[in-house]
Amino acid sequence: MSVRMTVMTLHIIAGSLGLVTGFLALSVVKGARLHRTSGTLFVYAMLAMTLLGAIMAAVWNVVPVANIPMALLTAYLVITGLTTVRPPSAGSLRLDIGLMLVVSAVAVALFSFGVAAISSPSGKLNGMPSAPFLVFGVIALLASIGDLRMFRSGGVRAIRGTPRLARHLWRMCTALLIAAFSFFLGQAKVFPKPIRIFPLLVIPPLVVLAALLYWLWRVRIRRSFRGLVVVRAPEPV
Repeated sequence: MSVRMTVMTLHIIAGSLGLVTGFLALSVVKGARLHRTSGTLFVYAMLAMTLLGAIMAAVWNVVPVANIPMALLTAYLVITGLTTVRPPSAGSLRLDIGLMLVVSAVAVALFSFGVAAISSPSGKLNGMPSAPFLVFGVIALLASIGDLRMFRSGGVRAIRGTPRLARHLWRMCTALLIAAFSFFLGQAKVFPKPIRIFPLLVIPPLVVLAALLYWLWRVRIRRSFRGLVVVRAPEPV
């Protein structure tokens, strides 16, 4: 087996594990042991998937203008989603600042690529239209704004209650949503022809999107924590 096939196989395995653990974390009681375990496995699987995807894009020129920024954005989302509910460490502030700079650079890159696609005669950049660049650029921009607001409020140590849960939920769910769209729609060719139909393949990503909107509505608007096992962050030292 060639090196490229090995990397691609590992990428697919990591992505599949990420989807399984992500959907499991989405469906069980939030904050309970199974949720925390599956969520941690989801983070590790997604980091492996994004690293391998970025390697394939950079080394074998697999649409690098899209795949490298998307890999960085997805990795950023799962890391910050995890650190939001983990006890802060001595290096938390430096990590958070570094991640904010990374996602800000990703936002600039994606908007630049989107404008380049719009300006090109074909309306595409490396075969991709402007819409995906701009949509994910907006996500990266919103994430960087959220980081900036967090720092102005005192950093991750100061996050409590609803803001903390909402930050964790939307970042983890958005990362799962990106993975679901990439797998079920971006890799539709790997599915058998009888089930390779758009209405069927779009169902899993829509389930994730519906769950994201539902949990944000419950936590941010309704402020209902029924069915949640809330693990409190430690007080700053």
